[in-house]
Amino acid sequence: MTSNRKMLQAYTLPSGVELKNRVMLAPMTNFLSNDDGTVSAQELAYYEKRSGGVGAVITACANVLPHGKGFAGEIGANRDEQIPGLKKLADTIHSEGAKAILQIFHGGRMCPPELVPDEEILSASAIPAEREGSKTPRAMTEDEIQETIQAFGEATRRAIEAGFDGVELHGANTYLLQQFFSPHSNRREDSWGGSLENRMKFPLAVLESVQAAIKKHASGAFVLGYRISPEERENPGITMDDTLQLVDVLATRNLDYVHVSLSDFYQGSMREEDPTPRMEIIKERIGHIVPVIGVGSLHTPDEVEKALDTGVPLIALGREMIMEPNWVEKVQNGDEENIRVTLRKDAQQELVLPDPLWNAIFSVPGWFPIEE
Repeated sequence: MTSNRKMLQAYTLPSGVELKNRVMLAPMTNFLSNDDGTVSAQELAYYEKRSGGVGAVITACANVLPHGKGFAGEIGANRDEQIPGLKKLADTIHSEGAKAILQIFHGGRMCPPELVPDEEILSASAIPAEREGSKTPRAMTEDEIQETIQAFGEATRRAIEAGFDGVELHGANTYLLQQFFSPHSNRREDSWGGSLENRMKFPLAVLESVQAAIKKHASGAFVLGYRISPEERENPGITMDDTLQLVDVLATRNLDYVHVSLSDFYQGSMREEDPTPRMEIIKERIGHIVPVIGVGSLHTPDEVEKALDTGVPLIALGREMIMEPNWVEKVQNGDEENIRVTLRKDAQQELVLPDPLWNAIFSVPGWFPIEE
């Protein structure tokens, strides 16, 4: 018995790249790369396990510069020596039938000092994050800003040479692109800060650098997506009005999609008493111009179908695919009742989950539903 659900319909992105269905693997940190940023055998096994059913895999974030490394065990896309490993990763994802999209980023002030050169973290301004233990970054110089803009283009070239089908710019989750856009982390008084338009300049310059690399190096259609977080809790911080002005511009920049990072697809405002889903507001604003990807606490096929019925054309699954690597295949085979929606404490090897990720899962209460 084969399911006839909407999520299994093919979907063609604006660039012309066709996805075999509308479900994507969400980008999730797995702590699996080697210390030098090269892809490990464990990492290949992790992605192989999760690439069979989905239309596309968006990888964990890959740093574009050594001073952008945000996690231990993070993929690197900052040196040509990393290309062979990246090629193995793209080939592994392709061998299971999915498109391969490399998420590229710079951690900015969220980088652990011990992971970056000279233990010096960089950001738009010398303002620490409002989190316990946060270090104060150094404001980037003009030269460092230009170097970083170019580095995103070079990382894109490496993704193209490695055989990826696209890249996703990580402009969400408080990392550097978001830090330049945020009035909390960006207090600059030069042309890169101040007004909303100036705070938008860095992410848009990065976008242009990446598009120039695609034009120069890609021989065919190549996917380009952009991930955003709609709001920040901090005051000052990114408001929904700020984000709507940003996505208005992004929608005109020939993107394949805008990926809205939320912990719950129907999440309301984190700044004010407004329960209207942020996803709905963004879809209504730009969904007729550029595809929007939804994500967040959609555990069952019925929940994914309901989300698609709101008019969002693509859904990314994260935690769901950690617990159930064969999520899409079970929908295809009419085996939905056997989709695992809890994590068994004895399932680590079966699910090909590395110790750092496994330990992280159990260190955050309520992050995953645990089966005792």
